[in-house]
Amino acid sequence: MLRNVIPDGAWAFRFGASDGQIFTVMNSNTDDSLIYETLLPGGTMWSMVIGRHRVLRLTDVEGGANVGALFYNALERQERYNMPDTLKGQHIFHVHHPFCLHSDMGRVLASVTADTRGWHDTVCGCSSAALVQKKWGVRSYQEARNDWFRNGHDCFLIELAKWGLGERDLTANVNFFSRVVTDVDGGLHFVASGGAGDFVELRFEMDTLVVLNSCQHPLDPAAEYAPSPVGLAVYQGSEASADDACRNSCPENVRAFTSTAIYHKLRF
Repeated sequence: MLRNVIPDGAWAFRFGASDGQIFTVMNSNTDDSLIYETLLPGGTMWSMVIGRHRVLRLTDVEGGANVGALFYNALERQERYNMPDTLKGQHIFHVHHPFCLHSDMGRVLASVTADTRGWHDTVCGCSSAALVQKKWGVRSYQEARNDWFRNGHDCFLIELAKWGLGERDLTANVNFFSRVVTDVDGGLHFVASGGAGDFVELRFEMDTLVVLNSCQHPLDPAAEYAPSPVGLAVYQGSEASADDACRNSCPENVRAFTSTAIYHKLRF
């Protein structure tokens, strides 16, 4: 992977796909627009409201990261990310640039504006305590303090409780950086997580409650419990333009952006 510096301070990543093609993913964010950044250690969780038009960049720091993610309308939390509508409306199985994350109200919560990974799982959900125990055994907090074994389901519930939400509010989550493919019989197979330096950027089209965990993917075949850290950075962005790639990636996204604009016009 090559990082290319370009004149206006933006930058790009060039990387090869399995067929030998080279893709370039632009990133126009600079340190001048940085609002917040932190490191999310492996096997931990995070949640915060991110404002409309701001951009969240998730970075795989060491390689092999997985970021489970849930999204809710920050002002009306009964509206949340809807996996079936996101996939069927855009005719996709996984999330990547230039597609969007749709809510169950037909609006756009976030757009994938930059992406060096190119494949983010949407259908496998998160790990559970039983799954982690079966794969890697048990290590309690009393034994290991912050190195104890955690799972995605419980991490989500801990963060949701901080916002008055609970198990009834769990939905199918996105697993950023993880690739899962199907075989001819419909079985799901974990291919790999991302490499060190891979990143994905989400521009929020609504004020959004973002709930994350950095636990391993439920299909991760690793012999040991070893979740990887993830870098989080939030930048000041701008409203999607009329020729925005995400807005125009398919007719359903054009309609969803229109519905989102009407919501904001009437709501505010």
